Amino acid sequence: MAGPIRSSMRGGSRRAMADINVVPYIDVMLVLLVIFMVTAPLVSPSIINLPTVGNAQPQEQQPPLVINIKADGSMNIRYKEEGGATQEQKMTMADLNTFVLNRQELHPDQPVVIAADKTVRYEAVMNVMSDMKARGVKRVGLLVKSQ
Repeated sequence: MAGPIRSSMRGGSRRAMADINVVPYIDVMLVLLVIFMVTAPLVSPSIINLPTVGNAQPQEQQPPLVINIKADGSMNIRYKEEGGATQEQKMTMADLNTFVLNRQELHPDQPVVIAADKTVRYEAVMNVMSDMKARGVKRVGLLVKSQ
């Protein structure tokens, strides 16, 4: 009878290697990462060249209504008339609401800016702002002084 067949001369059998060497893949990924990190700041954002029109009119912006809330709680409103003259009127809250309603009918896109003294309570400013939103004012903002 024949004995077992040996595949190698040393006497042991060879098994297939089941491990994958991932070191070369990691090296390639690190090189790609470095390349992308270096080139990313150099890529400029796309610039859109807009077409030109011969008779285009620039849009006129409405100067805002400025509501001044003073430290004592009194309010006045400052606005520009059609002719360019600046008007200023002292108002109560009820007068302010009717004035803004009338002004919004004439100029629906006119913004309203609230300029309050820094000692005025936050609640008073928010009440004026919520009243303006309730009256249909689309753009309401706060005026601040830069440092």
